Amino acid sequence: MNKAKNRGKLSVIGTGPGNPEHITAAAQKAIQDADIIIGYKTYLEQIPELLEGKEVLSSTMMQEVDRCSKALDLAEEGRKAALICGGDPGIYAMAGLVFELAAGRRSETNIEVVPGLAALNSCAARLGAPLMHDFAAVSLSDLLTPWPLIEKRLSAAAEADFVIVLYNPRSKKRRHHLNRAQELIMAHRDPATPVGIVTAAGRVNEKITITSLEKMAAAEVGMQSTVIIGNSKTFRWQDFMITPRGYADKYGLESPGQAGA
Repeated sequence: MNKAKNRGKLSVIGTGPGNPEHITAAAQKAIQDADIIIGYKTYLEQIPELLEGKEVLSSTMMQEVDRCSKALDLAEEGRKAALICGGDPGIYAMAGLVFELAAGRRSETNIEVVPGLAALNSCAARLGAPLMHDFAAVSLSDLLTPWPLIEKRLSAAAEADFVIVLYNPRSKKRRHHLNRAQELIMAHRDPATPVGIVTAAGRVNEKITITSLEKMAAAEVGMQSTVIIGNSKTFRWQDFMITPRGYADKYGLESPGQAGA
C-alpha cells in the first residue's frame, strides 16, 4: 500500500501582492482543496473571499516557527493544510522554514510549494522594466542575518553592477539601515542612479516613487516598500525605470542608456 495515500498534505501557498486578480489559479485551487488554512493575520485578511467556509488559524508577526510547526503537525495528522504566504513562498517567506522543520523531524508529509507573484516582480512591473538585466535581492532585516554580512553583500552587489532589490528596507526599529545601504552602494555607483520605491504594490494604498540614489534614504520608505536601485546603465524615461539588456549595443538601436537620463 502506498503510504502517501494515507498522509495529509501541506501546501505552502503564495498569494502575490494581495489583490485577488494577481493570485494564480493554482494558488486558488490549493486553498479551495485545503480543509484548514494557517497564516499571518495580515495576509489572511487580504483574501477573505477564499476563506469562506474554511477552518482558519491566524497568528501575528514573529510567530513564523509556530505557524510552520502547526501546519506540519496538521498535515501529519492527515489534514489537508494550506500555509498562506504573501508574495512567493520561496522568497523570504515560509517555504524554507517548512522544509527545515520537516527535515529536522524527518517528516514524511507530502509538501508542495505553490508559487506566487513575488514583491520584486509586482514592484518592477509598476516601475517599467528595471530588472531586465542581472539583479540581486538583499533584505535589510538583520533579525536573522548578521548586519556585517548584509553590508558585505550590498557592497559586492554594488561593485558587480547588479541592479539591487532591497526587501525590508526600513522599520520602526531599523531607521538607519537604508542610510547605510545608500552609503555602501554610492561607493560604487553614480549618485544620480535611478531608484524606484513601490509601497503596497497592487493594493488600494499603493504608492510609487522614482528618485535618485543620493535622495533614496530621504524618501518615504516602510516595511511594505520594496526599493529597486538601477545599475550603471539604468535610465529614467517619463515615469518609468528602464535597465537595458544590451540590444542597443548589439543592433545599433537609439537609447538614452545613461543613469539619470
